Amino acid sequence: MSQTISDAQRTELEAAAFRRLVSHLREHTEVQNIDLMNLADFCRNCLSKWYLAAAQEQGVSMTDPQAREAIYGMPYDEWKQRYQSGPKQDHH
Repeated sequence: MSQTISDAQRTELEAAAFRRLVSHLREHTEVQNIDLMNLADFCRNCLSKWYLAAAQEQGVSMTDPQAREAIYGMPYDEWKQRYQSGPKQDHH
């Protein structure tokens, strides 16, 4: 049995799933961005860029560092110092 959901409900469900993904990535700092890129073709940096693009589309003033902090839960440089290991993981 399928239930039709409204656009508002769909948005709320998508937002909840996104928050859960971000929370999961924050909890699993042992998962490196390079691993995510190799396996899934996206990483935390991709999420922050998508977040920034969505903010800009909505007319919200936001910088790249602010978007990264929204995803990482702390300034990006701090996250790198605490958790990044292995090869350089920035990509474009």
